[in-house]
Amino acid sequence: MISRQRPLYDNPYLSILVWCLLALLACGILAMSEHRALINGLTEKSNALYRLISQRVSQHDAHLTALSAIASAHGERDHSLFLDVATSITHFYPRIDDVQLVALDTHVASAGIAPLAPELEKLVYSTANALTGKVALMPDPRQPHHYLLIKRSPNTNLARYGLMLAIDAEKLLDGAGAFWLRPDVVLRLSLPDGQPLVSYHYAPELIQFSKSIGSTSQPLLLETGLNIGWADLLPLLPMALMLVGVTLIYLAALTAWRLKARAHAAAAQARVNALESRLAHASRVNALGEMASGLTHELTQPLTAILAQTQASKRLITLGKFDALESVLDSTMAQARRASSILDRFRNWSRPQRAPVLAFDLREALHNVQALLRSKAIAYGVRITFSTPDKPVLVMADPVEMEQVVFNLARNAIEALEGQNSHGRVVVVLKQKANQAVLDVSDNGPGIAPEIRDQLFAPFATTREGGTGLGLALSKRLVERIDGELVLVDEGPGATFRVVIPCIAPRQENER
Repeated sequence: MISRQRPLYDNPYLSILVWCLLALLACGILAMSEHRALINGLTEKSNALYRLISQRVSQHDAHLTALSAIASAHGERDHSLFLDVATSITHFYPRIDDVQLVALDTHVASAGIAPLAPELEKLVYSTANALTGKVALMPDPRQPHHYLLIKRSPNTNLARYGLMLAIDAEKLLDGAGAFWLRPDVVLRLSLPDGQPLVSYHYAPELIQFSKSIGSTSQPLLLETGLNIGWADLLPLLPMALMLVGVTLIYLAALTAWRLKARAHAAAAQARVNALESRLAHASRVNALGEMASGLTHELTQPLTAILAQTQASKRLITLGKFDALESVLDSTMAQARRASSILDRFRNWSRPQRAPVLAFDLREALHNVQALLRSKAIAYGVRITFSTPDKPVLVMADPVEMEQVVFNLARNAIEALEGQNSHGRVVVVLKQKANQAVLDVSDNGPGIAPEIRDQLFAPFATTREGGTGLGLALSKRLVERIDGELVLVDEGPGATFRVVIPCIAPRQENER
């Protein structure tokens, strides 16, 4: 179907729409890339923080072991060495801000680096008595962000003390970096039961990293995340550079496409021009016979005049009137030149000679005619549709002559629809029925008037101003030359011309 759709490179609105889609796609890719980079960065920093906390809680286990050994090795009354070591630990490890040694036997003295409240002493006492060899982990009831580690000393059924370390969980993060203090960073360090020790901007839906500390005594849960916004996903400078790059690439691609399309269009136009030239020449060759019959009187007149003047010259010679003979001979020569000029004009018009008949696919003729009539259909505002079978339709004929037949019928149909205000429609349908090719050319125009149907295929019969009246006559003669027929079919509104041509089976073509 022929339409006036504009290609992308000539449609500014469509070009802008495609650019917008490409820009959105590029922004989406940038956003995904930035999101992946942010998550990877968060994971890397979270793993570093995880290793730092793991290293520090391992030190707590070492301190518990060392303090328990010191308490068990010295006398029950003298805890000076224990207190010296405990004081040194709290000095070099500020996150450990309290160390207590609570006696489990009333005859044994307790010790600690600071006075111990009775409630906390009872808590350490009861917890240590209930332990079966593991280290107890619990929140510090005295102050937030702290937790307690309680262990029996020695860690046997003969334990004499309950050893306690109070640890500031916030100071486990000391030296982790300013990244964790950013307002868009989420961090929480909690006890295994979920009770938070440290929490910065916590929101459960923002957590992207969650991992328990690999410690038997302190399996704290570390959770981190990022509050990622559009400004993070589409940073201004990278987005601007990306849009500039997309624009340049798109313009380059559009320019290359435009050049390629124009090259194809030029090649197609050259092919159409070649087809037009070939078809025009074939029209002149095949119309020669029809035009000769209509122009016979042009040769008859000079030949009749030459005959009459020759006879007059003969009589003048017989009568001896030689003076009058010169004018008669001049007139005879003029008529001879006129006849010669007519013959020369026909001879030059008919070159080169007609191509030989051969087997070819009739669909190719329709394809070429479609290309030839494309611009004419658009100019007349007519929609023209070509329908062909999927398999070849082989006929024995001159390809150019068959193109001329289809061209004449389709062109007449288009011209008959002039002034239809874009409602004109021409349908060209090719079918193969048994051993015949049937071609119908239909239009929805005014049809053929009854008074001219009898002489429709006669030479020089036309209803169109400026028409030669040779198109249908020539087409009918070309079709009949290959044992076919061309008829007018009464099928609904408008006019339908049907061409029926014998087909060639593929086997017969191979035999030829």
